[in-house]
Formats: sequence, C-alpha cells, structure tokens
Amino acid sequence: MPDPTPARTAGTPWPVLRDWLCFLLALAGVLWLIARGADSLGYNWQWYRVPVFLVTPQGAPGPLLTGLLLTLKLTALSGLGALAVGTLAALLRLSRSVAGRALARGYLEAVRNTPLLIQLLFLYFVLAPALGISPLVSAVLGLSLFEGAYVSEILRAGIVSIDQGQWDAARSLGMGRAAAYRLVVLPQAVRRVLPPLASQSVSLVKDTSLASVIAIAELTLRGGEIVAQTFLSFEIWFTVAALYWIVTTTLSGLAASLERRLAYPT
Repeated sequence: MPDPTPARTAGTPWPVLRDWLCFLLALAGVLWLIARGADSLGYNWQWYRVPVFLVTPQGAPGPLLTGLLLTLKLTALSGLGALAVGTLAALLRLSRSVAGRALARGYLEAVRNTPLLIQLLFLYFVLAPALGISPLVSAVLGLSLFEGAYVSEILRAGIVSIDQGQWDAARSLGMGRAAAYRLVVLPQAVRRVLPPLASQSVSLVKDTSLASVIAIAELTLRGGEIVAQTFLSFEIWFTVAALYWIVTTTLSGLAASLERRLAYPT
C-alpha cells in the first residue's frame, strides 16, 4: 500500500528548520518575559558595567573569572574524590562481606537522605576545627562524599548489568575476582555508565555553588559580593548563570564525544 504521509526527500531541511524556529520562538518568549518583568520593576539595565568583573582593564581575570576558576578546581578535585569514593562503595555493596555491605549501605543512606548544605556546614563547623582542615578541603570532602553516593549507585548498576558469561570467561582464564573486575568487568561497565556519570558531573558543577556558605570564594559567592557592592542584580546573576551554562554544556559535549569513542562497533 502507498505511504499516506506526504513524501519528503532525504535531504529536506524542513525538520531542522522547524526545530530551530521553535527554539528561537521559545527563546524570544523567555526574553520578552524577562524584559517585561524588569520593566514592571522599573529596573535600569547597566550591562556596560559587567565586562570589568570578567576581565580587568589590565587584562587580568576579574572576580567572576577568578570565582569560575575556583569552581572548576572544586569540580575537578571533588569529581576525582567522588569517583574514588563511589567505586569503593559500589565494590563494597557487591562484595561477599556482610560488614562491607552494611558499611556501604549506611554511608549511602546517611548521605543521600540528608541535604548537602547541612553536610557542608557539619564538616566546616564540627569536623574541620577538630581535624585542622581548611575550608577548601572541607568543601572537597563534602562534595566528594555527597556525589560519591550517587556515583556508587551508577557504577553498581553498570557492574550488575554485565552478563554473567563475562565473569565465567574471566574465571576460565584463571583470573581472580580483583583481576576480573579490573580487566573485564569495569572496562565494559564504564561504557554503559558514561551518560549518567556525565549528568552527575553536571550536577556536581552546580552543587559547588553551595560551597559559598562556608566562605569558599567560588563563582556564586563572587557574584553575591559584586551584587552587594553594585546592586547589579540581574546583570551579574545572569552572567553567573551563563558561565555555569557554558561549563555544563561543555562537559556534556565532551562526555558525548567520549561516549562515541568508546561505543562498541556495530
């Protein structure tokens, strides 16, 4: 029977044009709502004052870029810590040790069922003075433990998804459990968990903003300080949001590229 749908050639750009048109219309609507809201408040836009907070007249990084660099540092250190903590917790959850499984389960329940803000405050005001650690270390530790709980479940799901035949093949080659994890199971699991890990890394970038409550001068704290000094509320917070957006979309793009490189050949 003939296809009742209208015929379109394979190279027709209409779907792409339609998608872009919808996107531009939605963006125009959002911008109109923002402008309408600002006008109703009688707000005086002063975008010309924003560049100096990004790059100083001398060419040095301004406070916003300085805060962004610290945000990236926090993200990198906390991401590595979360990966280490999450891998350890996932292996404990899958181990034959009753004590190991109970320890991992207790950690997951304690971290995932309490707000990150409270965890950071507890580390900074209770543990940091006792251990003599800096606010930066407290922030990295708190973010690593919090994000590690979610990374643990992502990795555990990836490991469990590996077919039992892979374990049998590893044993037939004389591998122990540790070697099977390292050489057979984890490399395959990594391919499967890259998309959720990428999403978690994006969440980590945004979660670093909570480090501002313990006096870490990252991007959000720098933005708040500038707003308090200049009263450029909309301009500064929109710029801060744009910087976060650039970082997170870049991370998502890199993760997608890595996923394609690690994809199994069809």
